Amino acid sequence: MVDKGQWTMDNGLSTFVDEVICKTLLSLLFVLCSLLPSNANEKDTTLYQGVSVKFDVFNAVFEPARSKGGIQDYEIALNCRLKYRYLPTLELGYAQADCSADGGTHHGLGGFGRIGLDFAPMKKKPWRENLLLVGVRFGTAVQNYDLMNVPISTPYWGETRADFMGQVKADCWGEVLAGCQVQVYKGFQMGWYIRMKILFTRNAKPNHPLPLYIPGFGYRDDTNWGINYYLAYKF
Repeated sequence: MVDKGQWTMDNGLSTFVDEVICKTLLSLLFVLCSLLPSNANEKDTTLYQGVSVKFDVFNAVFEPARSKGGIQDYEIALNCRLKYRYLPTLELGYAQADCSADGGTHHGLGGFGRIGLDFAPMKKKPWRENLLLVGVRFGTAVQNYDLMNVPISTPYWGETRADFMGQVKADCWGEVLAGCQVQVYKGFQMGWYIRMKILFTRNAKPNHPLPLYIPGFGYRDDTNWGINYYLAYKF
């Protein structure tokens, strides 16, 4: 059982702030890509360079080990490479979490997905098979969760504890990431990502605490970080 985080009721942040964060996140990435070298002298004559299927090894091993079995996280990804430099990406996964904070416990189970685009700034050989990448993602997750012995404050009873069973919550967030993808042998690949994640869904209903853990995002914080190390095969 992991002891992490704090219960959150209602932080009062507006939808307008969330939209500003999302637009700022995307704008920063587009500015970064525009500053990267284009190698414009080399012309691409082929549109499609194959599809890669990836399995995230890091979180499948690291999360259960760190949490002593309290958190299990499994993820696969699919990307399509276009004109050597553009990689539209779909990532799908599943997670369950048993964690605690302030004497309360969280048990959650749900799936998540991310969609986005990776960009390879260098396209000359040997970088056509060994890529440095920057990218963006939009992620969403839906989970069922039970919260037990949660500390709450009520006008009549003051500070007390309560259970919230059978809760359902959808969350979404944005990501900026950087990483690499290398070819090990023929179609076999490996690589990693470092992700900065910004949560958009921060508000809670009155007297209904938010889950401590979000599948695909991690522990509930306004900003979170993630690492992926994956093995892949290119078709």
